[in-house]
Amino acid sequence: MDPENKIHDPEIIIRNAEIDDLGQIFHLGEKLFTSQDYTNLYRTWDEYEVTHLFNVESDYMLVAQANDKVIGFAMGSIIEKSRSAWTYGYLIWLGVNPSYARQGIAGMLFEKFKAIMKKQGVRILIVDTQADNEKAINFFKQKGFVNPIDHVYMTLNLET
Repeated sequence: MDPENKIHDPEIIIRNAEIDDLGQIFHLGEKLFTSQDYTNLYRTWDEYEVTHLFNVESDYMLVAQANDKVIGFAMGSIIEKSRSAWTYGYLIWLGVNPSYARQGIAGMLFEKFKAIMKKQGVRILIVDTQADNEKAINFFKQKGFVNPIDHVYMTLNLET
């Protein structure tokens, strides 16, 4: 998108998601996480993903709001392993409307998510992304994530 067409709004609020936000979250994610752009998404972006996370772990679902519109979101989970003193936080989805890109919104969502995880006693945060998603990898490195490990995921698109 042309930088001149980007939307600048100083009134961006980061808050916990509410049930009335789910439609906007879903439709924004539908635009962001497409099978054409992310050919090996192993988690499926669909209405069940959004509603399940809201129903099960709504405390870890955040939205960025500007002018009563959801312009970004972060959704995650806490993973507790048996026989381990470690509690893991997993940032599953992080997305921002491209019209609001490069305004620090993803960073604000991440920092709020990280604060919630710390308050819950999480000791390690986990994220994952495609190996060729340099934008996401650089973002997470800037946030302090280390030890990127390549995984091999293979896909077969049965629609083509």
